Amino acid sequence: MNNHHLVAGLGQCSLDYLTFVDMFPVEDKKCEVSPWVIEGGGPVATALVVLNRLGVKTRFIGIVGDDEVGVKIKNGLIAEGVDISHMLTETGGSSQTACIIINRTTASRTILWSRASRDDCNIAESFLNGANILHLDGLMQEASINAAQMAKALGVPVMLDAGSVRERTRELLPLCDYVVCSEEFSKKYASSHEETLRRLTGLGVRFACVTLGSDGSLTMAPDGHIFYHPAYDIEAVDTTGAGDVFHGGCIYGILNGWPHEKTIRFATATAAMKCLRTGGRAGIPRSSDEIKNFMSATPLKSR
Repeated sequence: MNNHHLVAGLGQCSLDYLTFVDMFPVEDKKCEVSPWVIEGGGPVATALVVLNRLGVKTRFIGIVGDDEVGVKIKNGLIAEGVDISHMLTETGGSSQTACIIINRTTASRTILWSRASRDDCNIAESFLNGANILHLDGLMQEASINAAQMAKALGVPVMLDAGSVRERTRELLPLCDYVVCSEEFSKKYASSHEETLRRLTGLGVRFACVTLGSDGSLTMAPDGHIFYHPAYDIEAVDTTGAGDVFHGGCIYGILNGWPHEKTIRFATATAAMKCLRTGGRAGIPRSSDEIKNFMSATPLKSR
C-alpha cells in the first residue's frame, strides 16, 4: 500500500447507542435490555476509520451540532486519526444519533435514528486536494452531487455507498466510478440484482456490487460476468456497520489495484471481523495482516 494515498469522505457521522434484546416487546410494554454500548457511527465516517486502521490517510466532512454528542463524534474520529479539519459544527444545532437494538439470537439489528439539525453543506475545492478517491453516502444530496462534480473535474474517482434510493440518486449515480449498494437499494432500483449491476455499469460505473448481508454479495466483473461471493462462516455478534466496513475494505482493494474478486474477498473478511464485536467500529481490524490471517483460518459459507 502506498502510504501517501488519501481518501476524502463526505457524509453521515453519528453517535450510536447499542443494546441487546432477546425479543422485541409488544407495544406499550417494558423491556429490560443489556448495558448500553456507545460508539461512533455513520457510513462514510466508519469506512474512513477502516482505512485509517489499514494505513490510509483520510479526510472527512460532515455536520455536527455544538452539543455533547457532536464533541463525542469528533473526538472519536480524531482518536482514529481521521482529519476532521473540514468538518462543520452548527451553532445551536443537534448532532445525528442512533438507537440500535440488536437481536441477541440472530445478530440482526433495528435502527432508530435522527439526523443532524442541518443536513447539507458547501464543499470547498481544497477538501479534495491530494485525494485519490472521494467516498459518499448520498444523504446530503446537494453537497454529494456538487462534490462528485468537483471530483470529476479534478480527475478524482468517486465511490458511493448506495444504501437507499433518494430523490436525487439517479442524478448522482452517473458521476460515480464505484458503487456498492445494499440489497434494499437494489430492490428499489431495478427488477433484480443482476439488472441493478447491468444498469449501473451501463451508466459508466467501473465497479458495481450488491451486498446481501449474510448471503454474501454479487459483483459485476470487468468482462461483464456477474460473480457471487459468499459470506464467511462466523457466529456474528452484531451486524451494525458491516456494510460501512465492507466499503472501507473495497476502497482499500481499489487503491491497491487489486482484481475485483480479490477486493470483494478482502472486504467480505473485513466486514465479517467487525461482526464479531458489538458496534460498528470496535471489531474493525487494525492491519491487513489480521485480515489475511482471518481469511486463511475462516471458511466461507456454502451457498
